[in-house]
This record gives sequence, structure tokens and C-alpha cells, in this order.
Amino acid sequence: MEFEITKLYEDTWAVEDGGVRFFVIAGSRKALVVDTGFGDMDVVAAARTITDLPLMLLNTHADGDHIGGNAAFDWAYMHPSEGIVYHNISKNSGKTVPVWEGEIIDLGWRQLEIVHLPGHTPGSITVLDRTCKALIGGDSIQENGRIYMFGVHRDMEAYIASLRRLMDRSEDFDFIYPSHAKLCVDKSIVPKLIDGAVSVLAGQVEGREEEVHGKRIAAYDIGVDVFLCPPKA
Repeated sequence: MEFEITKLYEDTWAVEDGGVRFFVIAGSRKALVVDTGFGDMDVVAAARTITDLPLMLLNTHADGDHIGGNAAFDWAYMHPSEGIVYHNISKNSGKTVPVWEGEIIDLGWRQLEIVHLPGHTPGSITVLDRTCKALIGGDSIQENGRIYMFGVHRDMEAYIASLRRLMDRSEDFDFIYPSHAKLCVDKSIVPKLIDGAVSVLAGQVEGREEEVHGKRIAAYDIGVDVFLCPPKA
């Protein structure tokens, strides 16, 4: 099977999996796989075309398009708040190892910091590559994408608060590599997402009715992205 692999920068790759992507980040001693896509692809085989280092897995969150290939790994790093999604919504019984805000995963020459961004899901995280000043993975920050904000585990107010807190650290990163839509996004997208989300909550953006996965939702186009939210009552 051929894999669509893009090298992002030194020892960092994105692997496309039909509308979602996962990442492989290599150090000098270990490599980290970030998410496992829909499960239609042999994630380990894809990673092995990139590196022969020992592989670890981290899930940015537990929506089904990010954990589909988890069974190939003995365990996955995950924020503990994501258990409600992983076990109760996605119905996954795989073993998880907790990672917390600010925790460091040391791969050797590079250190990866966990950044907690609740809102899209309770335990959504992204990975801060402090050496290369980049955020890697997750659905919270996208450009020209559709950000899911409907369902009992989504919270727009928490999402806004997360992005505002992230802006306090804007000097720590320059680029963002999301799991969907445009591959490389400038950090200037973050305040635009905040303003758009605030406008949606304030009723300043006109929503249109759509159906997604058999559910009626309201889609709000904020220019840089579309928020998919619960329908109006």
C-alpha cells in the first residue's frame, strides 16, 4: 500500500488518511505517532517507512477519525478528560496513559509539550514542538475546515477560553499543523477563530441548516472556517 507522506520539517511528517491526517515525530531515541486516523490504514507500516525508532502513540482526542488504528499499539497517551469520549462515545477499551497540560514527552534531541485545549472535546490536546516552534495535531485550530461543535461533549465557551489562553503563549510557536484541511497554518488564524466563535455565540453570524452523520446541525461560516453547531431551538 502506498502512503501519502509529507515531510513538514526536520524529522516531522504528516500522513494523509482520507480527510484526516496523523503525524510522525522522530527524536534520537524514540518516535511519536500522533493519532491513527480512521483505521483504514496500517499506521505502523506507514510509520516504518519513515523511521525504525521505537514507536509511541499519542491521541489528540478520541473522535473516531483519530483513534481508528489504535489497536496496533499497546497503549496511547491521552488527556484523562478525554475518557468520556474514548470509552463512552467511541466505545474503545484500549489502554491509555494520562498526559497533562505542560507535561513533556522527551524523544531525545527534541522535547514535546502537551497543550490542553478543551472545547472541541473535553480532553483535546495539541503538541508543542518547543525546539521547532510548531503546534502539531488536533481539530481545534484549522483553516478552510469544518470544526465540529455539536454533541454533548462539545463546548464553545470552553473552546474560546482555550484559544485565548493559547494566545498568551503565541511567542512559543509560529506555525500550526492541524489534523484536517490546510496542512500548514499561520498562528494568525487563532484570533480569527476566537472572534468568529464569539460572534457565533452572540448571534451575529447567520447559520444554515445541514445534516451531518444523520444529525441536524447549524453551520456557521466565519470566513476562515465553518463551525458545525447544535441547531437553533
